[in-house]
Amino acid sequence: MREYTEIETITQLLGLVTEPGHIDHHVFQNIDFTDLADLAAQSTYSDCLFLGCVLPESFSKTLDKSNLIFPKLDAPFDIYRSYLYSSNSLYSGFDIRDESSIENTYDRRVYRHYLQTGVFSKNIKETLSRYLHDHSMSNAIKDFLSNYHERQIVGIMGGHDLLRTDPFYRQIVLLSKRLTEMGFIMVSGGGAGAMEATHLGAWLAKRSLKEVDEALEILSEAPSWQDAGWLKTAFIVKLKMRQTHFISLGVPTWLYGHEPATPFATHIAKFFDNSIREDTILNITRGGLIYTPGSAGTVQEIFQAAVPNHYKTYGYSSLMVFLGVDFWRKEMPVYPLIEHLVETGKYNGLRISITDNIEEVVQTVKTFRPQKGQ
Repeated sequence: MREYTEIETITQLLGLVTEPGHIDHHVFQNIDFTDLADLAAQSTYSDCLFLGCVLPESFSKTLDKSNLIFPKLDAPFDIYRSYLYSSNSLYSGFDIRDESSIENTYDRRVYRHYLQTGVFSKNIKETLSRYLHDHSMSNAIKDFLSNYHERQIVGIMGGHDLLRTDPFYRQIVLLSKRLTEMGFIMVSGGGAGAMEATHLGAWLAKRSLKEVDEALEILSEAPSWQDAGWLKTAFIVKLKMRQTHFISLGVPTWLYGHEPATPFATHIAKFFDNSIREDTILNITRGGLIYTPGSAGTVQEIFQAAVPNHYKTYGYSSLMVFLGVDFWRKEMPVYPLIEHLVETGKYNGLRISITDNIEEVVQTVKTFRPQKGQ
């Protein structure tokens, strides 16, 4: 099926309409046509989508019924957003000198609206707005990852309550740091604990171990996401150790909006619908998922990933690497069950492994990476 061409900026629109002609199979996203209406009206349009655009009446009258116009809806969030969030956009208005200023941020305003209108709202206009926003997020992720091989995308799953002072937090930081330096794009659920450690590691790529420990020392002032200073110390580390070369993707949800999203993720796709968010993480991390100690949510994600790997939904079975032998064999004995199901043929073709050694994880992920020409 033919892909739609996406037009997301005034510059792109100007380049398209400078020479009048016929324009078909295009998507115009969040664009104000006001200043270019006369020029744009010199072309004809068919099978185009206009998502949240400002369309002067003189221009909109030129559009035939083959075009679809999705109007702006009244909501405190950007329904037709054409690009991912960043910590600066989610936390716009946050002042590290005043912890309470988090309540003035875009993220908290949206979360308050989400609670006020109902987590499971019965208002069809509200639910439509959320679904359209989440669709925009999904599309923005697709655009963001389009320049990378699918097996470059690696996820780390784990508990949100892992303290910044826990030795395992540091292990995850070092693991993510290594993988980022090797060219992998790290993904997590975008929250605290193991998720934050994933993005901190990516943020600190190419920095020394001394700098890693310096960052951890700053963060130790607020070990838990529930501690005062958790967000402030993260921004202090970012300001002290700036970087522009490495990226990572956090995928949080407003369903758990009481937990702040980590500022260390350079790109953030925040969803309203947690089921879409969960499936998105599993769908994009074709380079493998690394499971660190967690609770019910992490266990759910293990079995969610096992199903498409069993059926080779994406053409092959991806990696499922368990980090923490005692935890996954004894404390949360998921691995023996998965291992038994693989051995008895209930799960076919799963690429599972378990270790305490992050270097073994690195080598496993590296081996799965596509070779040149693939």
